[in-house]
Amino acid sequence: MKRLIKLMSVALCLTLVLSASLVGVFALSLNGISLGDKDKATPDEAEIFKDETVYVMAKADGTVDKIIVSDWIKNNKGADTIRDLSTVGDIENVKTDASFTLDSDNMRVWEANGKDLYLKGTGKQPLPVDLTVTYSLDGKVISPEALSGKSGKVTIRFDYTNNAYETVKIDGKDERIYVPFLMMSGMILDGEKFSNVTVTNGKVISDGDRTMLAGIAFPGLQHDLGLTRDEIDIPSYFEVNADVTDFELGATVTIAANPLTKDIDPDELDSLDDLKASMNTLESAMTALIDGSSQLYTGLDTLLEKSGTLSEGVDALYAGAEQLSDGAAQVDDGAKELSKGAATLSDGTITLDLGALDLSSGLKTLDSNSGALNAGSDMTFTSILATAQKSLKEAGLDIPNLTPENYTTVLNTLIDSLSEEKVKAQAEATAKEKVTAAVEANRETVTAGVTEAVRQNVQAEVESGVRAQVTAKVIETLGYTVDEYNNAVAAGMVDEAVQTQVNGAIEAQMNSDEVSATITSLVDQNMQSEAIRATIAQKTEEQIQSLINVNMQSEEVLNGIAEALAKAKAGRESIIALKAQLDSYNTFNKGLKTYTDGVGSASAGADQLHSGTTQIKLGSSALKDGASALKDGTKQLSDGADTLKDGVLTLKNGVPALIDGVSQLRDGSMQLSDGLQQFSDEGISKITSLLKNDVGNIVERLKATVKVAQNYKSYSGLTDQMDGEVKFIYKTEEINNDK
Repeated sequence: MKRLIKLMSVALCLTLVLSASLVGVFALSLNGISLGDKDKATPDEAEIFKDETVYVMAKADGTVDKIIVSDWIKNNKGADTIRDLSTVGDIENVKTDASFTLDSDNMRVWEANGKDLYLKGTGKQPLPVDLTVTYSLDGKVISPEALSGKSGKVTIRFDYTNNAYETVKIDGKDERIYVPFLMMSGMILDGEKFSNVTVTNGKVISDGDRTMLAGIAFPGLQHDLGLTRDEIDIPSYFEVNADVTDFELGATVTIAANPLTKDIDPDELDSLDDLKASMNTLESAMTALIDGSSQLYTGLDTLLEKSGTLSEGVDALYAGAEQLSDGAAQVDDGAKELSKGAATLSDGTITLDLGALDLSSGLKTLDSNSGALNAGSDMTFTSILATAQKSLKEAGLDIPNLTPENYTTVLNTLIDSLSEEKVKAQAEATAKEKVTAAVEANRETVTAGVTEAVRQNVQAEVESGVRAQVTAKVIETLGYTVDEYNNAVAAGMVDEAVQTQVNGAIEAQMNSDEVSATITSLVDQNMQSEAIRATIAQKTEEQIQSLINVNMQSEEVLNGIAEALAKAKAGRESIIALKAQLDSYNTFNKGLKTYTDGVGSASAGADQLHSGTTQIKLGSSALKDGASALKDGTKQLSDGADTLKDGVLTLKNGVPALIDGVSQLRDGSMQLSDGLQQFSDEGISKITSLLKNDVGNIVERLKATVKVAQNYKSYSGLTDQMDGEVKFIYKTEEINNDK
């Protein structure tokens, strides 16, 4: 329970911080801003991005046999050459014909020709995390080979040694901060050979025939955060225990990745200070609630104690009434006994009056604590609303201050604003605005292209007209019109030499400076005409709109809109869940107020009861004084005594039910007080204690861990122009039973 409480405490703290960061990222995505670290390019945005997978082929005990490195170098800007700083040996290009040369810095320079590179080679550098697999049979360590075919109680343990770290300054001291690798190991067991399977730091899933196991660990993270095992035990190994018959084991797979902090901005982690302040408020409210419940129990305990006195008084009252009845029947013999009975009755009514007074006092005490109880509940609700509002505002959502009266309306409005239809419209409008701006930035280029195309058309038309005029003049020197000449040529009346001369004369005229100048002048004149200018403006606008429409259908834009819709859906579901939680507490808060109002009404009723018992006490005293005159009215006294006895009997019969009810109410209030105290001790106090004592140091260590994680991007190496990410896949060989 202690370990679970601490795990829950730290998980709650980290969840609040990371949720605020992620909601903020979501809000930015609606406005077209990229997700994640604002200064980090995505794999599709970086100029050169190395997506690296390292395959580690290992023996059954984790000893490395071979390391195979697979690199996908994404050439997002279409560079002709790519410089690669890589420690991989036996490198080969597995998809294209691109080759490389070595430059003066001994770097490989690949002739990429604008394409991506797909490279494979042998890893030479030490691994960032070493995997060790140990096997035990009936409590004794055994080699994988010796274990094959054996039966008994088997333990398989995966240990991970983190070798990747940086030395950083924390509180003025040099500290090793390890890259926070997430290690995930998996295996499949034969259901006929393995039974009673349990795991440490993992999960067991069985379909009857096979048992699938998955384990998780964070080697080095315990050290990074500076936490002891008593504060929180972060998994650093994965262990399997099972009863085995004829042991054999298939290959196991372990994945090492560094994904947990890639979208976290270390500068945003200072918000833990705000969380501490909120937890102080919660702790104060919890203390007030516990004090109120304790006072509730004390008041009810007093009420129960005095209920016993009330019972005794009623019993005495009934005995006195019974004596009064007997005495009335035996007037002549029982005058003395009647006097004693009257005295007993008087004493009983005094006791009854005192009990009623104590009852009224107890209820007043209980009622006096109702204000503190209501105030504590209201303070808790206000704190919860403030925490919710802070998270929403940090997410970039502009909302009014949340109150118990308006939070439903505010959150419903927010949920409605995140509907698929509205988010899609906003995302499309934002995308179109960006696309339009990008296209408009190139309007001059588009206009120039359109103008040049129009000019070429005008030039062709002018040249055609001038050529017709030149042709007519040349043919006119032969005594022909153009039509006559063409007809003569068709009839064979003009020999080829003449035709050649005519064509040559035409081309000479067309190429003359005079004609060329005429053509240029005519083209310039036409280009300045209103019709041509209107045509250029129209064609330019058509081209602009066409480019906008084409870009709006691009994969990048469509993916951005789809991503915004997905993020909006997740955000909307989170806000719906938040509202449900607030509704639940609001219901509790209103119920508490109804209860305290009931206590106030009961207190007023107890005052009336005390007034009545005082009247009874005064009446019984008068009865005692009149006992000496009993002989003068024996018949009337007897009848009255019988009536009094019946009434007191009814009262007597109702007292056990009253006591039982008060007892149950007291026990329930004790359970409430104990439950609130347990919740405070094991939940609220643990959380606030961990925040006050540990998180101040955790903040700096967590920042350092995030930065170290973000610095580790490649196994083989990156140039200054590259960004990248890397994952490792370890595969151990099978343990076969060859018998």
